Amino acid sequence: MHVIIVADHAYINGGQAKVSIESALGLAAAGHDVTYFAPCGPPDGRLAAAGVEVVCLGQGDVTNTPTLAFLRQTMWNTLAHDALQNLLARAPRGKTVVHVHAWAKAASASIAPPLITSGLPRVYTFHEYFLVCPTGGFYDFRRHEPCARVPLSFSCISTNCDARTYPRKLMRILRQKIVEHVGLHVAFRHVITISDLQRARIASLMPKETIWHHVDNPVDAEDLGPKVRAGQEFLFVGRLSPEKGVVHFLAAARRAGIVPLIAGDGPQLAELAAAYPEARFLGWQSPAQVRNLMRQARALVFPSVWMEGQPLTVREALAAGTPVIVSDACAGREAIENGTNGLWFRSADEADLARAITQLSDQVTADRMTRAAYARYWSDPLTLARHVRHLETIYAQLLSEGGNTMVA
Repeated sequence: MHVIIVADHAYINGGQAKVSIESALGLAAAGHDVTYFAPCGPPDGRLAAAGVEVVCLGQGDVTNTPTLAFLRQTMWNTLAHDALQNLLARAPRGKTVVHVHAWAKAASASIAPPLITSGLPRVYTFHEYFLVCPTGGFYDFRRHEPCARVPLSFSCISTNCDARTYPRKLMRILRQKIVEHVGLHVAFRHVITISDLQRARIASLMPKETIWHHVDNPVDAEDLGPKVRAGQEFLFVGRLSPEKGVVHFLAAARRAGIVPLIAGDGPQLAELAAAYPEARFLGWQSPAQVRNLMRQARALVFPSVWMEGQPLTVREALAAGTPVIVSDACAGREAIENGTNGLWFRSADEADLARAITQLSDQVTADRMTRAAYARYWSDPLTLARHVRHLETIYAQLLSEGGNTMVA
């Protein structure tokens, strides 16, 4: 097969780009012809080394740039439109599938006309929710709580839920209107989700004819064998920002009388360090350091208060043989059988999180869950090869259908 992967970034700047790039590498290793298209560079050097054709426009990331640059690139990226149109025009028919992973932060809705007019089979992966939600997260960044408003309703438009400013929210509303005008939101009959929670939230916002697929993200993990004994530390790994819920972990740790270990950086670091001087703040840690911290920890605490699609951190901890205490508001809970390889707690409920921490402070309980975390994960690990096999099945289905895959 010839697979064209469309993304915003040709380098890893987060989980979405990481999965896009690793999918490209895995498909190439499986013998497929792969083209990776992205406006923002520089490209990850592994792509070309693996024989992946890279079409990168060399544009910069405008996520945190002034309004004009944001408008020019994320509303309608003319360069991306023209380059993708040329790429799809020369793609061999009957063997090419287009897989879109990301568009909102650089490629823009300008990719819709080339995708639709090409008639090539195509599939979209929901890593986030920009296809149906203006801010991409069903989250009110002002109130720091999940958002249940109907996208583009009066309530949605009139509410300032943006992480930055209301004018920036209005620009996102305009972008969503463009999405609907050019038909990007209905350009994919086949859609991949990475969790059941994610599908449940967006199903009513997609066409009834949508064909749903579930594909887990690959997890970069090494089998180090079962741990003999549970560790001692309760660990948080991630960005220190309100939606990640780290403040709830810190407050719960204080209630439970334990010293929390915090690995990560972000806008809340100084504020949280001042409010919780007893906590150990390690700052940013390399992937290797994070894996070592997870291996040594008693439990990973994942207190996210927004609807993350499939948090890789949860799976990485399980692969290390470490139980996870997870918020019931995010899809990380789907990897945890409550009471077996970890514990659920009520989202943002610090007393309930303290209860879970206390429960896992018992050595016998922790040892039992540690063994279960390792055994359950490695009974069916989320390897890149597994990920690629699932994609190949979906791509084969698309090719068997042939032609235009537009819903409406």
